[in-house]
Amino acid sequence: MAKANRVDLTEKDYKGAESTMCRGCGHDAISASIMRAFFASSVDPRNVIKLSGIGCSSKTPNYFMNQAFGINAVHGRMASVATGANVANAGMIPLGISGDGDTSAIGLGNFCHMMRRNVNITYVIENNGVYGLTKGQFSATADEGTVMKGGKINDMPAIDLAELAITLGATYVGRSFSGDRKQLAPLIQGAVSHKGAAILDVLSPCVTFNDHSGSTKSLKYIREHLDPLHDIDFIPPYENIEVDYQEGTDQEVTLHDGSRITLHKLGHNYDPTNRMQAVTALHAAVAEHKFLTGLIYLNEERPQFVEDLDLCDTPLAYLDQEAVQPSQEQLDQINAELMK
Repeated sequence: MAKANRVDLTEKDYKGAESTMCRGCGHDAISASIMRAFFASSVDPRNVIKLSGIGCSSKTPNYFMNQAFGINAVHGRMASVATGANVANAGMIPLGISGDGDTSAIGLGNFCHMMRRNVNITYVIENNGVYGLTKGQFSATADEGTVMKGGKINDMPAIDLAELAITLGATYVGRSFSGDRKQLAPLIQGAVSHKGAAILDVLSPCVTFNDHSGSTKSLKYIREHLDPLHDIDFIPPYENIEVDYQEGTDQEVTLHDGSRITLHKLGHNYDPTNRMQAVTALHAAVAEHKFLTGLIYLNEERPQFVEDLDLCDTPLAYLDQEAVQPSQEQLDQINAELMK
């Protein structure tokens, strides 16, 4: 019999439709980590709302948690739709899946205001540096000097979405690699349990348009330049998880596809609650051509958006017409106050 979690569901209950992504696409590995994280955290999919925009990444919510609610928004507008959904029913667990194009280009304005408001959401960016759905043009996260498959060189500086999220007010910011499920799944668990804007920038190599020698987001380049901040484990209140190697040591990890990376576990000298240190670490990593992975920034003190709005206990989506429609007397009072 399949193992069940605390809400009496098995891993099969967290699956969706069969993927139509390119074979070996990093996005499928991210979907697998999402399913593992939600199963391990005993989240009921029927309490989840999946949100996405347009792009290869935005297709992936169809491939996990088919019992969850889902909204596929227009290009770049997932963040604004998610904000509305959160205000309408803050009791739902929002999971946003976006791409580097959907977030860092057409959707950048919406993304910025979501961070600024600290909207409660787990926002996963499947970042491959290209527009995979439209044949591999550079996205705004493509590193300067990156070579396109056809030979064109990118002369524009990249937008670092993790740094931008910290600067704009996100309260949980992490980065990982699609093939490192050991790190990614606990990061997702932590993001889901966090109350506020939780951003995960996940490097996800495009095997069709961005997996060649000139790309800094290819599978080979990322594996050679990973620089983990620390080993990540999410520890629920009912479960004790132990790490298996000491601070300051190296650990070889076999990824799901059989490849190996060597992790160096940095210790107590990195403080994810130090905002300035987080930004400095990101800048240093760019200068050294490395990818920081792990929990980069955490702020548990800032209230989430719906707390600032002082909403009623009943979700707005469940209020009847009488409750949401002001009376004529109330309208007259509002108009009188506006005329002062």
